[in-house]
Amino acid sequence: MGGNGWRGSARSVGSRRGSRAGFLPGRLLAALLAATLLLPGVGHGVGMLLDRIVIPDTEPRTSALILDREERLLRPFTVEEGRWRLPVTLDSLDPGYLAMLMEVEDRRFLRHAGVDLRALLRAAWQWLSRGRIVSGGSTLTMQLARLLDGQGTRQLSGKLSQILTALALERHLDKDAILRTYLTLAPYGGNIEGVRAASLAWFGKEPRRLSAAESALLVALPQAPEARRPDRDPDAARRARDRILVRAQRSGLIDRIALSAALREPVPTRRRPFPVHAAHLAWHEHRLHPELATQRLAIDTEIQSRLERLAEERAHLLGPKVSLAILVADHTNGDVIASVGSADPFDDARHGFIDMTRAVRSPGSTLKPLIYGLAFEDGIAHPESLIEDRPTGFSGYVPTNFDRAFQGTVTVRRALQLSLNVPAVRLLDAVGPARLVARMRRAGAKLRLPDLSPPGLAIGLGGVGVTLRDLVRLYAALARGGRAVDLRENLTPGVELSGDASRSVRGNPPVLDERAAWTVASILQGVPTPSRTQADGIAFKTGTSYGYRDAWAVGFDGRWVVGVWTGRPDGAPVPGLIGIEAAAPVLIDVFARLGPRVPLRSAPPGILRVSGSGELPPPLKRVRDSRNAGMGATENVLEIVYPPAGARIALDLDSEEQAKLALKVRGGVPPFTWFVNGSPVVREPFARMVLWRPDGAGYTALSVVDGHGASARATVFLE
Repeated sequence: MGGNGWRGSARSVGSRRGSRAGFLPGRLLAALLAATLLLPGVGHGVGMLLDRIVIPDTEPRTSALILDREERLLRPFTVEEGRWRLPVTLDSLDPGYLAMLMEVEDRRFLRHAGVDLRALLRAAWQWLSRGRIVSGGSTLTMQLARLLDGQGTRQLSGKLSQILTALALERHLDKDAILRTYLTLAPYGGNIEGVRAASLAWFGKEPRRLSAAESALLVALPQAPEARRPDRDPDAARRARDRILVRAQRSGLIDRIALSAALREPVPTRRRPFPVHAAHLAWHEHRLHPELATQRLAIDTEIQSRLERLAEERAHLLGPKVSLAILVADHTNGDVIASVGSADPFDDARHGFIDMTRAVRSPGSTLKPLIYGLAFEDGIAHPESLIEDRPTGFSGYVPTNFDRAFQGTVTVRRALQLSLNVPAVRLLDAVGPARLVARMRRAGAKLRLPDLSPPGLAIGLGGVGVTLRDLVRLYAALARGGRAVDLRENLTPGVELSGDASRSVRGNPPVLDERAAWTVASILQGVPTPSRTQADGIAFKTGTSYGYRDAWAVGFDGRWVVGVWTGRPDGAPVPGLIGIEAAAPVLIDVFARLGPRVPLRSAPPGILRVSGSGELPPPLKRVRDSRNAGMGATENVLEIVYPPAGARIALDLDSEEQAKLALKVRGGVPPFTWFVNGSPVVREPFARMVLWRPDGAGYTALSVVDGHGASARATVFLE
């Protein structure tokens, strides 16, 4: 509490209780001294009796808690019978509240041994002299005994049982444990148990800092939890609270100014909902690890809350049954700092209970960047290479562009930025659909192919099932120079890597060569943005699935990777729902809420920089149709004969001569241009063998392009 005029002690209960050894032999036996003198052996008999008492379980089951990365509460779960009973520690409570509680309920709590005989005698005298109960005389330990065994105390036998249990509790527990257990079990109305749950339910905050009025209400409620419930009888709650405030002022805990202010403070009239941030992820982790009382996730509550509000606002603008999902990860370490599974988890009309970050959907055009990256890696294309966007068939598969129009001859850069379909399929036909699938799996994605069929060209335009998490993994690898990273959702010690990845991707071969990944990122920085928005410093791509069922936007800067999906969870089409208009504005807003933009990675060495296709080597000036290469001369098919694909080659990299690798080609038409990891290294007009000196060990992608544009590829490992 700590406000002006609030004099609650800041010392912990444990620091004030002194030696526990003096409680039972001192206070209790002193109170029973007369009986002990008159009846020798009674004191010893009491001790033996207490030792035989079975202590109820003093570690009640509490709500499982899901915390964020800073250990702030994301979501609690109820215990049996739907009760909210959150764990509490004394150092997490306002010290002024503790002082007020003991002043009102048990002034001598720190000195008695479970039973305050003075209070009991006073209560008995008041009952006898006035004919009614004025004060109960129960200590906090006795109240805990009643909560633990559930027996009533209106009968003498019940009261005696409570007294004996309280004395036994004091023999086995210290004062801190007794007070902590009481504050965990005390009733506060309805299904609310414990002071922490009560503070969240009635004030919407943790009980670390409470006003005098809030403290007084929390002291008053357990005395008559149902009769004084603020949501049912706020006047009764106010009267009880005010009586305790007056008593606190008389005892010196607060001054008159603080009392006057506290009496004017309104009493809450409704219960507040318990926190439900990252609802789907919290439930997912709780279901995976139900045995854990507390789990700590990588989520940042502040960012999560902002994005949940954003998702709800944007979904309402998009349509009555449209939902929206957002996933944000720090691609430098893989931490998932925000996971919004739906626009509103409690909105049945939008199927809000479905976690759309894990739902399998068609990715539309969002896989195209990886297709282009493979083409750059293989030396098939350069951003300034020319490529044809004209009606073309591929063994019966005839792709068309989204707008049904064709651009003719364009640069590869422009083809990706405009998300043209025919150029993407041309390049996928050249690099191979199986390689695209393999590289996505390197990133940790789990693809769902229709009817378990082998991958075909249609996967490049969305003919495969992926999740938002899959796409975020893929784009995280692009952002990291081609290196995959595990998405980390759960930071709880001992908990294995969570999420959809069945195994860690650390140690896998790269998803893309570093130069190819950087080239893709540099192109995606120039993707046209939605009207009236700016995406400076963001590399992103949008996608729309067939029939307007899914709209996507996935992008990254130098630290964050963000994925956005919107559509109907039931798979129904939403006419006019496209990625650039529905998802991209949300993506840009997400980055705005993440803070200052982090610059993208700088260019790695070996990037071929030209201002136009005219400056490229002849084989790269124009992307050739791989289906026509070598036609009519099958005996002259271009191939790399050394080193063979998949070979492991030992080189002495420290020796000038022994480190050179012979590159040999067969077939094809000179001149030959060799590429290593997507960068041209040597051009030989006539010879079919060249010597090349690697700059290091590891996986190396070799490719060669002949004078007619035909190409061949081989990946080897140099050691």
